[in-house]
Amino acid sequence: MGFRKKNKSPPVLSHEFVIQNHADAVSCLALGLLLGLMFEVTARYAIMFVTVQYNVTYTADDRPDPVHFYEYGPKDLATIFFYMLIAIILHAVIQEYILDKINRRLHLSKTKHSKFNESGQLAFFYLFSFVWGASILSSEEFVTNPTLLWKDYPHSRMFFQVKFFYICQIAYWLHALPELYFQKIRKEDIPRQLHYVCLYIAHISGAYILNLQRLGLILLVPHYLVELIFHASRLFYFSDENKQKGFTLWALLFVMARLLTLTLSVLTFGFGLARAENPGFSIAEGNFNILTIRVGCLAAICLTQAWMMWKFINFQLKKWREHVQNQIPKKKATNTKSKPAKKELSRANFANGAVKFEEGTSPRKRKSKVL
Repeated sequence: MGFRKKNKSPPVLSHEFVIQNHADAVSCLALGLLLGLMFEVTARYAIMFVTVQYNVTYTADDRPDPVHFYEYGPKDLATIFFYMLIAIILHAVIQEYILDKINRRLHLSKTKHSKFNESGQLAFFYLFSFVWGASILSSEEFVTNPTLLWKDYPHSRMFFQVKFFYICQIAYWLHALPELYFQKIRKEDIPRQLHYVCLYIAHISGAYILNLQRLGLILLVPHYLVELIFHASRLFYFSDENKQKGFTLWALLFVMARLLTLTLSVLTFGFGLARAENPGFSIAEGNFNILTIRVGCLAAICLTQAWMMWKFINFQLKKWREHVQNQIPKKKATNTKSKPAKKELSRANFANGAVKFEEGTSPRKRKSKVL
């Protein structure tokens, strides 16, 4: 009777050990922060990691209930760190219990396996963020009235949902950096993923710090919808290569999202904030409405949209070339099949040096010459 061979566990604190057990280590750290809330000595420190900070309460004469707003500050870094740990745990759960099981059924190659995992993780995140952001936008008035994007700037006070949304966004994209190591991303894919992860961190953090949360939120929601369609289409493509209709819808919405982003950005920075009643620079008040910052923000958005359009055009050209190359062998195959058919017909019509005619037809007789 044979015994099963046990896989040798990697050495403690080795690269393979850290990669295999990083989710368990992070879970223990997050659990330790939650347990800190149970004791009075550590509760005042642990609460900075778990709950949203900088609560500001206002009481109005026409409203009996107080209104709760939130501002941002350095303590938000602790909250972002905690929810970055939560993102790492959720990433490992989705990978192990959903994506890995699907991968075993599809039997994908290493290249497609890596892209499938990337699209699977991002599809879950984009779906969650789009639904959450759309629910926030449905309760706000600046969707139907774009002037509220710059009216009464600075918008230094946020509702709980808006602030928590931004903290979770920043935490998720920060967690994507160590995941490049934990997920053993291929070296040729690391620069591409670093580009868009750093762009997300820079733009979302910039909107949060510069009190442009309204503009950032209304730009993120349609962008996440477009990205959700792309990664969902890529998942369906990996399961069946004939399913490519989703890429057509994505291409149409991608161009529309870029135009919407540029339009709202130019309106906000070029016209709205430029004509605001209180331009100036004040860190205490959260006012960053000066020409240098406006031009810098608008330039950053325009350059990012141009870079995305350049990548989009190159992607479409690559797909078109692949389609053309796939059509050329098919034409050659049809031509080679048609030529033997003609030869077989010609050989079939000649037998023993005599011509055979179908359907009982005979060759036209020559007229005899009359002498």
